[in-house]
Amino acid sequence: MNRLSASDEIGLFVKVVEHGSFAGAAEETGLTPSGVSKAVTRLEDRLGVKLLQRTTRRLMMTAEGELLLARGREILAAIEATEAEVMAARGKPRGTIKISVGTAYAKHKLAPAMPEFRKRYPEIDLRISVADRRVDVIGEQIDVAIRTGQLTDSTLVARRLDEAKRVIAASPAYLARFGEPKHPSELADHVCLAITGFSRLSEWPLKIDGRVRPVAIKPAVTCDNADILAEMALAGTGIVRLGSFVIDDALADGRLKPLLEDCHVSETVPITALMPPGRQHLPRVRAFVDFLVEKAGKTTPNSAPN
Repeated sequence: MNRLSASDEIGLFVKVVEHGSFAGAAEETGLTPSGVSKAVTRLEDRLGVKLLQRTTRRLMMTAEGELLLARGREILAAIEATEAEVMAARGKPRGTIKISVGTAYAKHKLAPAMPEFRKRYPEIDLRISVADRRVDVIGEQIDVAIRTGQLTDSTLVARRLDEAKRVIAASPAYLARFGEPKHPSELADHVCLAITGFSRLSEWPLKIDGRVRPVAIKPAVTCDNADILAEMALAGTGIVRLGSFVIDDALADGRLKPLLEDCHVSETVPITALMPPGRQHLPRVRAFVDFLVEKAGKTTPNSAPN
């Protein structure tokens, strides 16, 4: 333990915070809980500040601890990226990537592309978590989180992968039963299906009297899964507004019909890869993100979070 380098001590501190205990960090590293505690204490003594407030029930970070956590993760990621680049010089990128992605993108974009990615990079293992929820990218140690829609301010590194449009649509069977809405005000008389998770998605931007207005709908059905809503629309249950990549095939073969095209403001929906600072330099992460950009049929420069 006395031979731990500064980066090793920082690494132990980060693991303690991520696990919420010395015991959790010890289990991962093979050290004893007391050994991990002593390493963090030495780090605090060397820096001359308290990083953790220890109580009988939990550990709490001080302001200095929060600063070291953020910078420490960047330092550790940079070290890992450097080592990976050196090793990659001997062959193709290798290692494991943890990916977080929503269900719609996972089904319609990611899954169809992964056989080719695995063929091209057989030494990169993928750990894919599919969920329609916000995740703590750093806290959950995610390498790449793929998000659809506008981003909030973030310390994460963002790269634009692709973009889509939102489309209002319904099946011919639904329209035969209830008629086709010709004006935004008529949506109030229709069965609307809305995706949940983001309040703005319950307001559909429509042009009324020459002005774009967010029209609040009163959905008969809400769901946090775009594919479920698409299936319900295909079955004639109601009208949906979804990202085009979810229903492109149904629109192309006439199973769904676009509605209110003359007044619907179909804003661009960015599809973005978010990465913790430093992770974007890992050869395996860079290879993965570059591949997704390539599959989108475009080369998009790095972009800052919105």
